[in-house]
Amino acid sequence: MTPSTREPIAVVGIGCRLPGGITTTKDFWDALCRGKDMVSEVPSDRFHAISFHDADSRKYGTIRNCKGGFVDDIQSFDAEFFGYYPAEASRIDPQQRLALEASVHALEDSGTTLQHIAGSQTSVFIGTFMSDHLCIQTATGQRDNISPHVAMGSSGCSIANRVSHRLNLHGPSITLDTACSSSLVALHLACQSLWTQESEAALAGGVNAILRPESTILMSKAGFLSPDGSCKSFDATANGYVRSEGVGMVFLKPLSRAIQEKDRVYALVRSSLVNQDGYTAEGFTVPNLTAQAALLRSVYAQSGIDPAKVHYVEAHGPGTSVGDPIEANALGEQLGQVRSEDEDSLWIGSVKGNFGHLEGAAGIAGFIKAALVTFYGEIPPQVNYRNPNPAIDLQSLRLAIPTKMIPLTPDRQHKLWIGVNSFGAGGYQCARYP
Repeated sequence: MTPSTREPIAVVGIGCRLPGGITTTKDFWDALCRGKDMVSEVPSDRFHAISFHDADSRKYGTIRNCKGGFVDDIQSFDAEFFGYYPAEASRIDPQQRLALEASVHALEDSGTTLQHIAGSQTSVFIGTFMSDHLCIQTATGQRDNISPHVAMGSSGCSIANRVSHRLNLHGPSITLDTACSSSLVALHLACQSLWTQESEAALAGGVNAILRPESTILMSKAGFLSPDGSCKSFDATANGYVRSEGVGMVFLKPLSRAIQEKDRVYALVRSSLVNQDGYTAEGFTVPNLTAQAALLRSVYAQSGIDPAKVHYVEAHGPGTSVGDPIEANALGEQLGQVRSEDEDSLWIGSVKGNFGHLEGAAGIAGFIKAALVTFYGEIPPQVNYRNPNPAIDLQSLRLAIPTKMIPLTPDRQHKLWIGVNSFGAGGYQCARYP
């Protein structure tokens, strides 16, 4: 089977728990349409952010801002539903808990019962990034409190493996870390597993939890975070990102099976690719325009989709002064400037304006937004965008950024073409097109 003729993958279920009390696709879409910014102060049940904050980034042990995107009551968990006793449940990483719950919600959203999926060749691919819970459980002061449940309760592999175990799923089960592109790379691998018929269905997504100040300190010292605590994607004042937590999971099936089982389909994945920058003189964490443009060329050549027909791209767009212009220039070069004079500019945006940067779950949050844009046929406004970054020539690149709801007009085949980008600090990149 060649890439251009392989069967599309249907997104039939979505589960999420995101900042601002978002727990359903309806909540998610409503927040996007209303242009809500879900970033808030660091909750008191995490750490005392004020005591770590200092405007002088040169000082050791400090954080650049006291804000973030946080889920409500992250320690809550329906252990009884999943059959866990308190001794084990108390040692399970909140990331594992969130992944379990969101997987069940994605299945429920698709109308699939746990009894129906149990024993099936369903795979689980989950992206992650930080390990705050592991640091808590294995801290020097906790050595004598390490119980038999800590090993698997705090390990990264258990995030995916626990979902497969509790739901009795027999397909591949993989947790992966490619930094901020982790969850979209997880989705890429899930689609590959379906296309090769290694799996008959797949759960794919990502999760992130902010439990300790140390991970925020290290991202502050690396220079990634915004001093004012907001993601201003493609804006002139973009100065870094704000950290966020949450989980997103999607349930995937081959389109023929989704049709046979009369599933509601949010969107279709037709192609996806991953690449790496390789060595760049600019530095390990600096994105590369040439590599991003090459990935875009490759994925359209593979899929047979005309890049000039793309309606919208859900960009990585973290709101950094370096990353945003590079991504915008790659999109403009490959998708914007190929449009004819009478065609509209390419719309681009980023969900990070609404929820902040979910790091290991950032890609799946963007993918869910793209799926809902496809499903509803509208593009929500870009939050925290007022004036374009002067390093991005929107006019010459044939790009546009929405400041209000934009209705989309399907092509002659009644299709909407949407792209999704996600990048990692180490140069790992992924693009996919539902």
